[in-house]
Amino acid sequence: SHACSSSGASCLGKIKDLDFSHGSLRAAKWMTDFSDIESKFSFRTSEEPEDDLCYIVPGQPETIKECNFNPDNKTFIVIHGWTVTGMFESWVPKLVTALLEREPTANVIVVDWLSRAQQHYPTSAAYTKLVGRDVAKFVNWLQAEIDYPWEKLHLLGYSLGAHVAGIAGLLTKHKVNRITGMDPAGPSFEYADAQSTLSPDDALFVDVLHTNTRGSPDRSIGIQRPVGHIDIYPNGGTFQPGCDLQNTVLMVATTGLRNMDQIVKCSHERSIHLFIDSLVNQEQESFAYRCSSKDSFNKGMCLSCRKNRCNKVGYRVNKIRTRRSSKMYMKTRDVMPYKVFHYQVKVHFFGKTKLSYTDQPMKISLYGIHGEKENIPYIMPALNTNTTVSFLLTTDADIGELLMVKLLWEKDTLISWPWWNPDTFHIRKLCIKSGETQSKIIFSAKEGEFSYLSRGGEAVVFVKDKEAFGKRAKSTNDSATFILCVFCHLLQFSFVW
Repeated sequence: SHACSSSGASCLGKIKDLDFSHGSLRAAKWMTDFSDIESKFSFRTSEEPEDDLCYIVPGQPETIKECNFNPDNKTFIVIHGWTVTGMFESWVPKLVTALLEREPTANVIVVDWLSRAQQHYPTSAAYTKLVGRDVAKFVNWLQAEIDYPWEKLHLLGYSLGAHVAGIAGLLTKHKVNRITGMDPAGPSFEYADAQSTLSPDDALFVDVLHTNTRGSPDRSIGIQRPVGHIDIYPNGGTFQPGCDLQNTVLMVATTGLRNMDQIVKCSHERSIHLFIDSLVNQEQESFAYRCSSKDSFNKGMCLSCRKNRCNKVGYRVNKIRTRRSSKMYMKTRDVMPYKVFHYQVKVHFFGKTKLSYTDQPMKISLYGIHGEKENIPYIMPALNTNTTVSFLLTTDADIGELLMVKLLWEKDTLISWPWWNPDTFHIRKLCIKSGETQSKIIFSAKEGEFSYLSRGGEAVVFVKDKEAFGKRAKSTNDSATFILCVFCHLLQFSFVW
């Protein structure tokens, strides 16, 4: 066993002299020296997901059989992050259970590097290189010992553990099949080189969930820049719903002080629970959409699935590798199952007089063939005469194909002036695109050519354009959609197809 200085500097020195180029690295002799491995490799089972009942020890091939490792099935290697308590966090057995629920015959191995992970953060961050080397040695040894297929290896790392997985992937003799990074740690890594962090080169496929990137770069808990083939930023990546101070304090009050850390790490840990969600809620798969920015996504302008622009989130992600990382966005609920349905709403506001408002409270109700979702709140950032507005609307209810939409403009103050002659916009049509079904539907004013949206007035109603679609025509009919889009464009709409 070796010693490290409190600063962690000597930890880095131990592998500073290594050549990280693949050819020379693969043949390095130190890879077969197991005497300095400090990490432990716990084989977990569905019966005892919380307990370390059996360890597979590099250099001791009998432990592979003793732990009932199955060489014919896939293997998940779970790597935790920094810890204050020096103990496994509650998410570890939850992820183990979810993995084995989805893949009952799989091997699940939890890497225990708790003694190094409970140091002062910069020291633990520096240790990721040594822990990554431990994991690489373990994987290389296991593969060589039983001729285990590389394509069956999936590493899952959280926070600092994501960078451990990346370093391990860089050091293995052959690329592992997949690495999933769950909110890779930001401090000490935002500006680090690819050899020190998780990167797309570390596995055949690298997917990353970013859930806590709030703050300036290198100060945010989670890394802000993309580090995989696909980088998904749920709810913009900065902060997660249900993680505000009020909710987390309430959770601590109801479940006890053992969850005190959730006040700090709720958004950070959400990355794990989103992945667990993808394992256990197969019927409610979430989708993410490629987009140039969070602002464009929030305007609903990125809900295309053409040319791999959308993807499943989590376990069943489509393994699409591009030269540049794909930044993808999605919205979620505040509790599991996290799936929501995404809609782009486009509306043109006509008016006889020039009106201009900011931050106006709206309520939108959607009615479909499977149900309805009423009074979805939305704050309209800008509301001006003779302008087209596009915005993203989400609902957790699967209401099916849309049939009717209601739009209500609420009073933003108790006294709306002048109350006897409220400001009114004229709306001819709405265009709505569904991210999940890719349908594009035009809605017309239910009565007359225009609906009249008044501040503090009654909701205006729009129904599916019967003339173009007929009573039961499908919204995905290409020719009808094309005709409607031309028509929509003439009305100053401009869908992003």
